[in-house]
Amino acid sequence: MSKTDSAPFSYEGLDRVIHEKARLGLLTSLMAYPKGLAFADLKQLCGLTDGNLSRHIAVLQEAGLVEVTKGYEGNRPHTTCRLTKAGRRRFLDYLAVLERLVRDAARAAGREAPPLARLGIVST
Repeated sequence: MSKTDSAPFSYEGLDRVIHEKARLGLLTSLMAYPKGLAFADLKQLCGLTDGNLSRHIAVLQEAGLVEVTKGYEGNRPHTTCRLTKAGRRRFLDYLAVLERLVRDAARAAGREAPPLARLGIVST
């Protein structure tokens, strides 16, 4: 019997790097904009301060989930963040586990939850 069989509600794929609220919001934002987003746009979309955003981006960058490009637009510094291929895959894997969790919780509550793919949240 595997660990998953003996502990079906352990949800091993709920990655702590991704699962933190601010990082979950950052990754969701970056999934919606595959070409990347400017630091200021991410800050606004996720409701974070400069310091919080910088720290969460650093964690995601260290984990290989995002890449950061620094440059200039005119004379102003410009930082852009985007998901890496590995980051996109890891986030989709995370969402699949989250979908399983939602299904399990709905089943335990006596109702069926719609798959996230049908809602357009996860591509199949």
